[in-house]
Amino acid sequence: MKRGFVVVALLIGLLAVMAAGSFAQAAPKSDAWIPGLASFIIPGLGQLLNDQMDKAIIHFGVAVAISVGGSLISSALFYNGFWYGYSFVAAAYLIWSAYSGIDAYNVAKEQGFSLGMTQDGLTLSYNF
Repeated sequence: MKRGFVVVALLIGLLAVMAAGSFAQAAPKSDAWIPGLASFIIPGLGQLLNDQMDKAIIHFGVAVAISVGGSLISSALFYNGFWYGYSFVAAAYLIWSAYSGIDAYNVAKEQGFSLGMTQDGLTLSYNF
């Protein structure tokens, strides 16, 4: 019984080591998380890093419109339930930020976005 358990454990361990080795070789270096995180914090910033100026302006404009317009509308509609209206605005802004971050991440991953130092070491360059 103990020998069978040891043999099965060794086989599972051997398979896990072989699988880990094959997965480690297939992962290329990607810095796509940088535009994704930047666009989650400030919608449109990741699109700007991906060199998509029109899309960056639209994402930032929608974020401002949600913040300002939603605040004005919720203060007018929910006068008695002041914080109740702002919870809708916060939820809409969070959803838009998540969408903007996911979009920037996917585009950066498709383009192969990566960061690195130049040869003189003084400037930061990025390529995609």
